[in-house]
Amino acid sequence: MALPLDGIRVIEIGHSIAAPYAALILAELGAEVIKIERPGVGDDARGWGAPVEGPTSTASATFHAMNRLKRSVTLDMKTPDGLEALKRLASLSDVVLQNQRPGLAAKLGFDAEALSAGNPKLIYANIHAFGDTGPLASSPGYDPLMQAFAGLMTVVGEPGQPSIRINPSIIDMTTGLWLVIGVLTALVRRVATGKGGVVDTALFETALGWMVYFLPIFTSSGKIPGKAGSGVVMICPYQIFQCADGELMIAAGNDTLFGKFCGVLGQDGWASDERFRTNPDRLEHREVLIALLMGETAKRSKSDLAASLDAAGVPNAPVQNMAEVATDAQTLASGMKRGAGTLEFFGLPLRLDKHRPDRVGDAPALGADDAWLRTFLAGEAS
Repeated sequence: MALPLDGIRVIEIGHSIAAPYAALILAELGAEVIKIERPGVGDDARGWGAPVEGPTSTASATFHAMNRLKRSVTLDMKTPDGLEALKRLASLSDVVLQNQRPGLAAKLGFDAEALSAGNPKLIYANIHAFGDTGPLASSPGYDPLMQAFAGLMTVVGEPGQPSIRINPSIIDMTTGLWLVIGVLTALVRRVATGKGGVVDTALFETALGWMVYFLPIFTSSGKIPGKAGSGVVMICPYQIFQCADGELMIAAGNDTLFGKFCGVLGQDGWASDERFRTNPDRLEHREVLIALLMGETAKRSKSDLAASLDAAGVPNAPVQNMAEVATDAQTLASGMKRGAGTLEFFGLPLRLDKHRPDRVGDAPALGADDAWLRTFLAGEAS
């Protein structure tokens, strides 16, 4: 099956997670991705953890996960030769992605204006930290800084406990997703107009996007949303419950499901208790209700309670670790897993005409495609 981005050439001047993840998605969809790295150093993520031996390179598992299916070219853009090679490559490409520190691309001469001058059809995509305007425009940004600054850490974790970050790099990765949406939109627009353009997104803007319903909750009530542990601030009960032998996530998201949950526990009267009849009632008396429910779930095994909830139609799921997730029958049936042995990955959570993009490729060794670039540019020049 031909992939939808076959024939699209993407230059990734990226490091860490955000831009590499965006470029990985485009590569999975068929684009040729050329990763530009610093000579002798490369992407910092190559050293994020113990080195793992892959088919073509030794680097951290994180680097392998984010940089499959790419070429690696080393260029020193601080030199005239390096910058000239990048400009020539950009003149023959469709997309440039970059997440360098604020101001560096303009300082060294590979910003949108410089690269688009030689290719009006080029789509130039920026990942900023805080954006390109405002008092923090020149400040660096990292995933945990944005989780703190945008308020995510105030709504994550257990009430009364110190703030924590969401462990997966959700700000980096979802910023990459927004960038992909922008790039694909610009590619569609280019079909109609024949012109490229500039796509901008920012880690801070993505973090604000994750607070999408917390802002109206605050402005409508005047109350600052707080932490709800494994639950949520607007539904109860909708959280993890401790069983005799493990944890079970139970999502009794409406009055009917709450009544069924109570029935499974042998406590039908709780559903008609004036403190718990409606969701607003249950939110007001959350601490009392959760203590009552926990007292009952703790008496049952996780599997027995799950089976009873399934029979009653109450959504639930066991809390699984990565070993359990990796071997779960639903994971295997999804077709998401790729690779074998030491390095396994999850593919794109996306199918086109019932087919999941399944390109096969490894993360490149640093500078593995330097010779290819010289040959490619020489061929285009002749």
